[in-house]
Formats: sequence, C-alpha cells, structure tokens
Amino acid sequence: MRKIYSKIDSIAGNVITVSADGIKYGDLAVVSSTYGDSLANVIRLDGEKVALQVFSGGRGISTGDEVRFLGHPMEVSFSDNLLGRIFTGSGKPRDKGPTLEENMIEIGGPSVNPAMRIIPRNMIRTGIPMIDVFNSLVESQKLPIFSVSGEPYNELLARIAMQAEVDMIILGGMGLKYDDYLYFKETLENGGAMSRTIFFVHTAADPIVECLLVPDLSLAVAEKFALQGKKVLVLLTDMTNFSDAMKEIAITMEQVPSNRGYPGDLYSQLASRYEKAVDFEGAGSITILAVTTMPGDDVTHPVPDNTGYITEGQYYLRNGRIEPFGSLSRLKQMVNKDTREDHRALMDGMIKLYASYKESLEKMSMGFRMSDWDEKLLKYGERFEAEMMDLSVNIPLEKALDKGWEILGESFTSEETGLRTDLINKFWPGKKEEN
Repeated sequence: MRKIYSKIDSIAGNVITVSADGIKYGDLAVVSSTYGDSLANVIRLDGEKVALQVFSGGRGISTGDEVRFLGHPMEVSFSDNLLGRIFTGSGKPRDKGPTLEENMIEIGGPSVNPAMRIIPRNMIRTGIPMIDVFNSLVESQKLPIFSVSGEPYNELLARIAMQAEVDMIILGGMGLKYDDYLYFKETLENGGAMSRTIFFVHTAADPIVECLLVPDLSLAVAEKFALQGKKVLVLLTDMTNFSDAMKEIAITMEQVPSNRGYPGDLYSQLASRYEKAVDFEGAGSITILAVTTMPGDDVTHPVPDNTGYITEGQYYLRNGRIEPFGSLSRLKQMVNKDTREDHRALMDGMIKLYASYKESLEKMSMGFRMSDWDEKLLKYGERFEAEMMDLSVNIPLEKALDKGWEILGESFTSEETGLRTDLINKFWPGKKEEN
C-alpha cells in the first residue's frame, strides 16, 4: 500500500525529512510541489525520521507539500528495446523515444555469489595495441583507467565501445559535460555501434542524485543481459564524479566526514559496484572498465586509492597514451598464453627495451655522449611510441605482434633483443619469410 504524508519536517538543500513508518532504505517517493512532481530516494533512516534526496532539487518545495511513498526502490525496464537508446540517470528517455515500462527490475542488488563465478579465461580484443598486446583486457575483469582532467579518456572509451569484441556495450556517464555527451552520442551513431549500446547519462546540469544511480542502472541491466548469455562490457565515466556526488550528499546530511571530506563508506560503495563484474557458468559475463580522474594527478587521493584495493590493476592514461609503466592488467597472464606463442616473450622484451630507451633519453637530455646502442634505442623508442603506443593506432592483435617484430628488426640485430632463438627463427623479419 502506498503511503502519503502531507507534512515535511525539514528541507536542507535537495534533502527533505519526513516522519514516516514502514519505510525501507532506497525506497522511492513522489514529492508534489508547486513546480510539479519529482521523484525522491530514501537515503537515511533514523527511527521514524526519513531523509529523502529529491531528484529535481529542493527549489519550490514547502513543508506542506505531499510526499507519496511508492513502496519499492528504483527500478528500470529490461528488454531488447533498451538497445540503441539513451536514458537519464533516473531511467527516463533522453533521446525523445518512447518511455519503457515493461519488465521492470530493481537496481542496486547484491553482488553475485562467488560460488557461481568461473575463473576469467577469455580475452576481450579492442584493436588497441597497448591494451591487447601489453595489458590484455580479460572478460569479467574490473579495471579503472586512472587519468587527469584534459586527457582523452572519453575518446578512449568511445573507441573501445566501437571496437571491443563483445555482444553489447552499456555506457554510463556521470557528471559529463554536454560536449562529451554529444561526442559519445555522435561517435556511436556515426560508427554504427549505437545498435548494440545502451547509454545512461548524467550531465553536470542534471540532479546530483541521478549521478549516483547511473552505475546501478548500468550494472542491473548488464546483469540481466549477462544471465541471458551476453558478453557485456560496462564503460563508466567518471567514478570520481560519482564519489563527489556521494560526498556532497553526505555533507548535506551532516555526516562525520572521513578522508578529505568523503564519506566513511567510500570503499564499500565503490566495491559494491565494481564487484558486479562476473563470468557466469553457462551464461554470459560482465566486464567493467571505469574512468577515475585523479585531482592533481595524485594517486593517493581517496578515490583512486580506494579503487586500487578493489580492482585488478589499472590503466594509466597520460599525455594521450596508455603508459606501459604503472599500467597493469593482473589477469593478462590468464589469456595471453593462449593467443600466440610469441605474445608473452614479445611483450616482455619490447617493454624491457623501452625502459632502456627512457634511460637513453635521460642521458641525452643531460648532455652525455650517446653510444651506438643508445642511438639504436632512440630509434626504437620513437617508433614504439608512434606505432604501438599512439591511441590512433587501430590494428588486430596478430598484426600488432607482427608490427612489434618489424620494429625490433629495423632497430636491432636479433641477438640484441634477448628473445628466445626459437621465436626469432620463426618470427624475425626475413627469417619469417624463409620459413
């Protein structure tokens, strides 16, 4: 039974407090004011005092307005009709398409029982050499992309959405600038990837509570599709905006702040989302790739710091490139043993030589005399950055491995690479043609 209350005890910003009984955490309510009806979400229970976050804000709400509790938490429609659609953070259409109210499912449910999970074993190809070759993305993995404002992380996510070899993409945008929203929309539509994509978007101008709902909406829908056998890749940007939204609400609620003002349950709030990544036995999977911007490029900031304890590695996006040092996909060893026999050895060898190139660069910048070996390293490093690290490079894994051998062959002799003789005999340029 829906409960209706006509007295609001207090109004603090976007948060209202009502005296009510039989209400559950996370329940939805409708607040009727002179500006119309707005959804509100129960965010705190203290005896009979119920605090609600009003989606459209507290403007125009008075203490005599009506609050009608719906008796259920936030729900979202689930069906194939979601594909190709764009929704707000409250699940309403943003693309002027029809409202979907069929097969409603609750969001924010528990993570999958570990006993129902299987060991990650399949690679997700993206066409990006710095991912496919050096830090392979693994099905059911949860990985953040650590970056700073101004880096092309949204462009990287859009490319992955276009090229990743998965059944469907769910894109969740939090605190997006309107230009970024339009960029995602136009890129996916023009590239023909929108037909397999569901886009939940919260822009910086939208109600802050919708920012908190975007990951839950995305992951609830992803789980249902995964149970139907789909390989789902969830792309989220930006989890720092999500955390800042939690911080803002916590301040409004006068909660005791933790590190740098963030709420004390920041870790568990992030973990409850990331732990939705799963590979189901006999069904599909959910893989999560989420941007986390680091204010001041500070990895000890509470959001990236907590994220690092939850996830299975990270990608560092700096200077428009995925950095080979610091970036780590902890599960890559689960899949790159099965791609091509030279994958692991080439990956290790090229990164080792690139590290030597960075040392030679430092020597040159300090005015030291450069040896012939240094000159070879400089030639190699420049080609490696231009033909492997640049995010505009778009080639399949096998061609990327061949390109790696080509770069090595034009920069060094086979003995200088330190690679195994059997691999050199099979893959070294020139010898490969002989075989």
